[in-house]
Amino acid sequence: MKLLKGVLLRLLDFNSVYCLLSLRNTKILAEYFKILDVHHKNTLNDVQFTHFMREVTDFGKKEILMTFDMLDWNGSGEIGFQQFYMLVCILISSQHNVEKNFIFRHSRPVFELLDMDGGRTISPAEFRSSAFLFNLKGHALKKIFYEFDVSGDEHLNYKEFKMFTMACIYMQEEELKERMSSFRRSASQRGQRTKTE
Repeated sequence: MKLLKGVLLRLLDFNSVYCLLSLRNTKILAEYFKILDVHHKNTLNDVQFTHFMREVTDFGKKEILMTFDMLDWNGSGEIGFQQFYMLVCILISSQHNVEKNFIFRHSRPVFELLDMDGGRTISPAEFRSSAFLFNLKGHALKKIFYEFDVSGDEHLNYKEFKMFTMACIYMQEEELKERMSSFRRSASQRGQRTKTE
């Protein structure tokens, strides 16, 4: 998932450590939300939401509707600014490649977002069907999902999910270290070639 070029969300000031917008940019986002809210109900319905998502992301119709259903916590058919803000932070964290940090920093709301049936656990099916929102993919993450199922019921409760988020952060840090190490080796090899020429 990625934000399309030229959209306002790319210009917002985003704190990559805490995965939140600055106060000034939250106010800008609130004004943007008001513009999208053509019915002046302080909410967006599925049509408004779909149009917004098509304009700012590369999501297909299926992903857009699933995202809307995940954000529509109370089943009202509309989402408010609080859910919109969370979505925007998820989208921007994806743009900055800190999705796993977002999951860790905001584990309770993310858990509730992924718990689509409201059962206070996340099943493998819920995880698979909603992982696109955080760019979670690959066999390793699925394996970790089952490793943290301490109770053995093939569902993650919140405590198990919190441990899972810590593992995600560890994996992200290891990936970053590996990329930096690879970059340094590459730069060192280029430096050696320049000296021999």
